[in-house]
Amino acid sequence: MKNTRHILPALLIALVVAMAAGTVVEMRHGNDYALGHVYGSWWFVGLWALLALGIIVMMFVRKSWKRPVVCALHASILVILLGALLTMTTGQHGEMTLKPNIATNKFTVEKHGNSRTETLPFFLTLDRFEVENYPGTHTPMDFVSYLQILDGGTTTDAKISMNNILKYRHYRFYQSDYDEEGNSVLSVAHDPWGVGVTYTGYILLFIALVGMFFEKNGQFRTLLRKASAPAATLLVLILTVGAALPAQANEKPRTLPKESADKMGQMYVMYKGRVCPLQTLAKDFTTKLYGKAHYRGYTPEQVFSGWLFYTSDWQSEPIPRIERDLKRGKQREAEEKKQIVNMLLNSQLLKIYPHADSAQQVTWYSQNDQLPLEIPDDEYLFIRKQMSLCKEYVVLGDFAALDELFEKTKTYQEKYSLGQAQPQAQYRAERLYNRLSVGRWLALVTITLGLICFAAALICLGKGRKLYQPVRVVALVWMSLLCVFLALVFILRWIAGGHVPMAGSFDSMNLLALSICIITLIITKVETRCSTSLQERQTTVETLRATSLQNTGNKYEIALPAGLLMTGIVLLVQMMGGSNPPITHLMPVLSSPLLSLHVTVIMIAYALLFFIMLNGISAVIVRLTQPSNTQYLERLRNISLIMLYPAVALLAAGIFIGAVWANISWGNYWSWDPKEVWALVTLLVYIAPLHSTLWKSFRKPMFFHIYGILAFLSVLITYFGVNLILGGMHSYAS
Repeated sequence: MKNTRHILPALLIALVVAMAAGTVVEMRHGNDYALGHVYGSWWFVGLWALLALGIIVMMFVRKSWKRPVVCALHASILVILLGALLTMTTGQHGEMTLKPNIATNKFTVEKHGNSRTETLPFFLTLDRFEVENYPGTHTPMDFVSYLQILDGGTTTDAKISMNNILKYRHYRFYQSDYDEEGNSVLSVAHDPWGVGVTYTGYILLFIALVGMFFEKNGQFRTLLRKASAPAATLLVLILTVGAALPAQANEKPRTLPKESADKMGQMYVMYKGRVCPLQTLAKDFTTKLYGKAHYRGYTPEQVFSGWLFYTSDWQSEPIPRIERDLKRGKQREAEEKKQIVNMLLNSQLLKIYPHADSAQQVTWYSQNDQLPLEIPDDEYLFIRKQMSLCKEYVVLGDFAALDELFEKTKTYQEKYSLGQAQPQAQYRAERLYNRLSVGRWLALVTITLGLICFAAALICLGKGRKLYQPVRVVALVWMSLLCVFLALVFILRWIAGGHVPMAGSFDSMNLLALSICIITLIITKVETRCSTSLQERQTTVETLRATSLQNTGNKYEIALPAGLLMTGIVLLVQMMGGSNPPITHLMPVLSSPLLSLHVTVIMIAYALLFFIMLNGISAVIVRLTQPSNTQYLERLRNISLIMLYPAVALLAAGIFIGAVWANISWGNYWSWDPKEVWALVTLLVYIAPLHSTLWKSFRKPMFFHIYGILAFLSVLITYFGVNLILGGMHSYAS
């Protein structure tokens, strides 16, 4: 065994290097080239085969059957690899185009640049294809194909839509695309063995991961017995559940009074394919031009109405974003911002007038749009004259009459939109969300406070003392308020959007920051209670002194500064893309509950891995400043290991939930997309420290901590590097 125990580590390293290189190859030469020359090559398949063989040998040598959980864990990997092999060798994935009322049984399979035509054992006929829109809009909510299946002498009706596949005789059909001629494009998957075997492996893996935490003599339970009560309680809880700039010296441009501008913002508008408060458009307009939602003390509605009613004043004002783009040579971006202003001045942005046709289909128009011929005279006159009347009241300074006209316009909208304007709960949630706009100062304050706490914690580290109480209290209060704020943003975007907000980069970063806040508060709260109870049980000064070093290990003082730093960094990155972006409808393919579960599980795993990385940094600093404090380094390693087990389990679960979602949505549970590849690389990187019998170096605390620091680079590449550099199907998340 001594001569062979290095084989599995070498194979894992080779696979990690090969997959990382494959993503670079895909970036340069495309997905088909990478599939043919890397992921589908004989040597890559051979590496996985050798890994499977190594696992089998290891199971026999170590007699894994004596430990059912360990045996099931490794067996699940073998089953998943077998399923992948069956999919590769026996599965078919292709595409077929259905034309209305024309039966066909042909589909095209493309592999490594070559295409061939395959035949179904039955015929499909497209009755009709429909694009279902969100109520009151022209934004697609779902794509639906109504079919007939002709199999022998039997005809069966069927329906296919996004996330609603058709299964028939081991074939699976997915709504992939459509064209303007009414043709429907379907993805076809025929994988009678691979999917079933792979899903069996997923189920076995899930059972093994759960069992790992309850195995009586397993490494995880052993760590819990060694570690402090706070760490054990933490795991149970986890598993069960810019400052404003001063006003400029020159005279400010004119605009509407704040109350009148707010009345205007209460009206509805069709914006980005959805009906929303005009306040949302005003906020987005202001942010695009000035980099933030407020300008010189004006609200977004005041900036928007200022441009609309006092155009000459605002045209003489500098527009920072346009000037910045021009200085940087970004002519296209500057022209886009100018175009937004022109669209407002030409009334093209203000689609605030709903009209229902004879089929009760509601369309929203602007003042200068071409109106339907059948529109009634009263509606026609209101659409053409309403904005002119608003400008007349502004010139006269009659803001009371202007406010009344805004209110009448909103009443008009609610009447002629046939109740499709926006539910009141969503409307109120969106208006409140729009008011929660904050600048980068929130992230900068959080990072600064985290650095102060981190420095204070290092001073106290290893000396048996708690973090200075005033610093601790301020940090806890700030973290608690931040947690409430992030939770409120999450809830409001959920209510206003009508879906769990996890699809875009802003939403996923908000969830990651919220997860870090919650975990930090849990760790800190549990540590405080347990530390207090320990002190109550100590009765003499001598006893306290004798156990001071041991109690130091029970204090996880680095959690609070680590949580502040990570939350601040996440918020800073989030706000670089624009704070509080407008709420939009989901892409049809993202309307799946599996998306929410997939993102939530992955974000919690990333948060835990960050704490492991910060633990490593703390250990390095302690080693440099207190070389003799080896017991504390060992304690930090045990705490990191306790967090590593659920982190790896959640990361694995998140990957496989994503695979199931992909299979339901696209007909392929694994496509070697860069995000998928790097998620798998990250999993393999963090699996290594859990196998200290193979890698004996991980038994050394300092090696473990340095590895934990470097390993976090894979998380950064998975989340940021793929979006910014490598691209792929997951790039929509950016």
